[in-house]
Amino acid sequence: MPEQIHVRGSVFIPETELGWRFSRSSGPGGQHVNTSATAAELSFDVAGSPSLPEPLKARALERLEGRLVRGVLTIRAEEYRSQHRNRDAARARLVALLADAIAPPPKKRIPKKIPRGLNERRLQNKKRRADIKRQRSSRRWD
Repeated sequence: MPEQIHVRGSVFIPETELGWRFSRSSGPGGQHVNTSATAAELSFDVAGSPSLPEPLKARALERLEGRLVRGVLTIRAEEYRSQHRNRDAARARLVALLADAIAPPPKKRIPKKIPRGLNERRLQNKKRRADIKRQRSSRRWD
């Protein structure tokens, strides 16, 4: 098991900051499902994490605010019948969520001015199409 989880760039989360809970998984699985706790629930305190730099922490708190409960992000994984695989799945989801949350915002799009020739050609084509449609009419309105 890795001691640190690489999130993005130089951001790493130590395994000690993760909280784990295990419970019985729902769904089919026969007799095995009633006896073993295979579902993994991962908790990570985003607000109280010392491993996230302050600007990244603020960005993550803002972007994940709908998923946080008192600053704690919880991820539940129960798609596999093995606890180990569910732990790996939850860890991978945490990395993906945090990487998206702390990513720098996209560059702002700067609208460009439409060239005059392009606009004139567009208006000429528009006028030509209107003339064609006007000529198709059985009545003459002019």
